[in-house]
Order: sequence, then C-alpha cells, then structure tokens
Amino acid sequence: MLAELVRGDSRIHRLDPRVKIVIVSLFSVLVAILNRFVVLTSALALGLFIVLLAGIPMRVLVRRLVPVNIFILVLWFFLPFSYEGEPLFSVGPLVGTHEGVLYAARISIKSNAIMVVLIALVASTSVFTLGHAMGALRVPAKLVYLLFFTLRYTHVIHREYLHLMNAMKVRGFRPGTNMHTYKTFAYLVGMLLVRSLNRAERLRNAMLCRGFTGNIQSLSTFSIKRADVVSLIVMLTLIAALGLLEWTRMV
Repeated sequence: MLAELVRGDSRIHRLDPRVKIVIVSLFSVLVAILNRFVVLTSALALGLFIVLLAGIPMRVLVRRLVPVNIFILVLWFFLPFSYEGEPLFSVGPLVGTHEGVLYAARISIKSNAIMVVLIALVASTSVFTLGHAMGALRVPAKLVYLLFFTLRYTHVIHREYLHLMNAMKVRGFRPGTNMHTYKTFAYLVGMLLVRSLNRAERLRNAMLCRGFTGNIQSLSTFSIKRADVVSLIVMLTLIAALGLLEWTRMV
C-alpha cells in the first residue's frame, strides 16, 4: 500500500527529500524532549496535519500505528506501578502513581506524534530515494549502504526462514515446550546466519566483479525549489514555536 502512496502528487510528495529528512529529524528531536501536555498535543496535531497534506488515508495511518501502540499498551501495564510518586489507584497489591500515569501518557503522545510524521515521510518518498538524500546530506556512507541492503534483503532472509520452516514441518516437526524444540529453533537460527553469511559473500563478489568501488551511483538528482525553501521555513517556524511554548510557558 505504501508503494502506491509513493506515486502520489501531494505537496509533501513534491518536497525535496533532503528537506523532509531535515524536518523530520528536527521535529523528532524536539518532541522527544517535550514534557508539557499542551505542547505535546500541539505536536501531535501538527503531525496529523502533515499526514493530511501527504494524502495518506486514515486506515493506512491507523494500521501503521497499531504495532507501535501495542508496545505502548504494554508500557501502560508497568509504568504506573513502577514509577515513584503519589498513589492514584491500586490493583490488588500493586499501587499506580499519578506521576507514572502522566509519564506513560507522555510516552504515548510522543511516540504517536513522531510516528505520524515518519509515516508521512516514508509514504511520500521511496526508501531508496531517502537513502540517496541521506547521502547528499553527508550521512556516513556505511549507514546509507546498511539501510539499502537491509531493505533489499530482509524479505530474502524471510523467504529462507519460510523454506527452512517448511522443511522442518515436512519432516514431522511440531513445536512444543521441550528441549528438542529449543534445539531445533537454535539450529534454525544458526542456519539462517550461515545462509545470510554465504549470500553476503556472493553479493560482495558479484559487486566487485561489476566494478563496485564503494559508491552506489544514483540516477536521482535533487534541486531545491522555492516551494522547498518556503516549506522548510514554515516548518522550522512551527518547530521553534513548539519549543517556545515548552520553555517560556506562554500557554
């Protein structure tokens, strides 16, 4: 679904990918250090507005946020009871604190605010274009190549895993809570590592045979337009306004 959204023609789609990376990076860093709920909710509203500008359907947004919020839900079962503060409620011998609930709420809003902006970025730009844009921003080349190869070969390793699982099932393997099951899964992980290493060596040799010198060439060219400059200035102003609301307590 995200591959279809990349071909959209919204204002966010037309932005230079380098501008998107700068905006998302600054926004994420700021949101991570915010504490006031009025500012956090404003940041979340700004993120949702960016998603709307990118033309991302709400069902896609919700589906992408579900895994993150499942993890956050787990935090809600622990943080209120493990954070010191004024008692707010109790569940049997466990006592939830007011500060623990507020801390969990902050994490929830921060995570969703950052994720909606990241989703708008990923859904409006192909991952490989983002990688080349990172290179243009002088991100270390090894990190960029790691991103490329991880995205390219994650599904290949998953396919190897499925082949091994099918082979185990054909041989009558049925998982259980016993030592045989644990050993079998350990062998499975080991075989995945061995096959990954062999594939990496074949890939390296193939790239060297084709003249790879350490640089991945791109056919994409980036150019800053007036709309990119205006969008960057507007977003930097909004991010600065969030910072002012946080530290000057104007609201």
